[in-house]
Amino acid sequence: MNIGSTLGPTTDPAPVSAPSARVSASERVRDAVRRIDEVDRPEVWITLRSTEELLAEAEAVDARVASGESLPLAGLVVAVKDNVDVAGIPTTAGCPEFAYTPEDTASGVERLVAAGAIVLGKTNLDQFATGLVGTRSPYGAVRCAWDPEKVSGGSSSGSAVAVALGIADIGIGTDTAGSGRVPAALHGLVGFKATLGVIPTHGVVPACVDYDCLTVFATSLDLATEAVTVMAGPEPRDPRSRAWPADVRLAASNELRLAVPRAEDLDAMCEEYRDAFERTVVSAREAGIELVEVDISPLLDAALLLYDGAVVAERYAAAGDFLSTEPAGADPTVAAIVAGAKNPAAHELVDDLDRLVRVKAHAGELLAGFDGLLLPTTTEHPSIAAVEADPIGINRRMGTYTNFCNLLDMAAVAFPGAPTASGNPFGVMVVVPAFADQVAVDVAAAMLGVAASPVVEAGVDLAVFGAHLRGQPLNFQLEDLGARFVEEIRTSDAYRLTALNTTPPKPGLVRHGAGKGAAVAGELFRISEAGLGRFLAALPAPMALTSVELADGRSVVGFGCTHEAAGDAVDITEFGGWKAYLQS
Repeated sequence: MNIGSTLGPTTDPAPVSAPSARVSASERVRDAVRRIDEVDRPEVWITLRSTEELLAEAEAVDARVASGESLPLAGLVVAVKDNVDVAGIPTTAGCPEFAYTPEDTASGVERLVAAGAIVLGKTNLDQFATGLVGTRSPYGAVRCAWDPEKVSGGSSSGSAVAVALGIADIGIGTDTAGSGRVPAALHGLVGFKATLGVIPTHGVVPACVDYDCLTVFATSLDLATEAVTVMAGPEPRDPRSRAWPADVRLAASNELRLAVPRAEDLDAMCEEYRDAFERTVVSAREAGIELVEVDISPLLDAALLLYDGAVVAERYAAAGDFLSTEPAGADPTVAAIVAGAKNPAAHELVDDLDRLVRVKAHAGELLAGFDGLLLPTTTEHPSIAAVEADPIGINRRMGTYTNFCNLLDMAAVAFPGAPTASGNPFGVMVVVPAFADQVAVDVAAAMLGVAASPVVEAGVDLAVFGAHLRGQPLNFQLEDLGARFVEEIRTSDAYRLTALNTTPPKPGLVRHGAGKGAAVAGELFRISEAGLGRFLAALPAPMALTSVELADGRSVVGFGCTHEAAGDAVDITEFGGWKAYLQS
């Protein structure tokens, strides 16, 4: 489909190395340092590490790779938002007087470094992660990578621009109201906001502690997914961290079906963005994706609670006491927002939390039967001057479609949509319920026309050889359980295949011993642990799940049947597989 192939004008960013063709860590660091000098965007950074320190770390990474150590992110460099701790580098949260130097690195970043990535430094942001524009900082407004008159988007402004300018491969941001998605939309990037808690927030300065999450910016969906996979996993130092559940979905539907907003739900968008979204929807339909209009007004109403409701009290809990001292570096807009967050009464917060529970249940019902909800990421791309003239109104409008996501415990992947009529970037996102992150990745991949990478490493490999193969009558059972196709396989030569007398027709795979059979073709799927249990519980006789030996020496869970059931069946081993037998 590749609707986002044209990302709009840029400032001639240096190409980011693809994962399959990465340079050495030392060479990548030198490239990044050169690029920093070339673009001359000092407002992107709050703290940069010295070239000497970066090269020393890069040489150590290269030595580890040369010794045979597996470092999946070796040769990649990272820009980290300055409300996320990196040991030995001051954390300012965009306010000089708040600065402290942490001894520990945030868990998510620590995992990137352990995988071979190198942190270049700490990036500018909307102060205390309060804003979607990237201008609320005493370190200067972060300008758009391709038009310095326009905002970069926030609050993860510096991290997104560092990636868009070709300085960093991976940008680490945070997202409470859309900060990991809006800057992606304005720069033609991928912004991955995983389910709350999947990436631990240990080492993150809180904005709204119950709704904060670490996010990833990258130029490709593949790299963003790889980074999230590395960063994900429970963290004992973060009581809000979460593991993938036992019934996690590992794939989108074979035939994608997405919900889209009604025309009246798009009224907040500027005309140019609305046109781009409509063209994105048309392209999706032409690519065979089923799109159904739904009423998202309850979600949009819930989004208002993040700033207009009592939930905003979490912002005061995070930074209110500090800002009440009136530090010289406080941004006046941020200080006013946080000060106002002291006002809600406790009973108002209880009422708002109850309302969110009800809307979350409604969202689940609304999206039942869909792979996700396709939305525009934001409403417009304003100039810095326009935001200075209306700092609250524009910022509020830009979060129209992002603010509800964390409040309702949903995940989202933002990615380029059809460019605007003038050729500028325009972003869309697919929003899914909690822990359906893989489904969001699969939808984004289908719309971008690229292969989808697995983001969830949980699950069990399951080998199938008959009616559950792709295109066969029982494959829907695997699809319903969210199983993911992995690869085509063949057994060792210890098996024989028979055609059983069943409805629908299916084969029976029977082990006879090494050299007493032949290689039988099948397919390997990855299925959740709970899905495998449900699958096994519904399995009819004479079928059974057992250990199956593959031609490459692996042993996986797979279909088999008893010698007794296969005794009066027709031996079809000579065909090499069930599909070949049916074609004969």
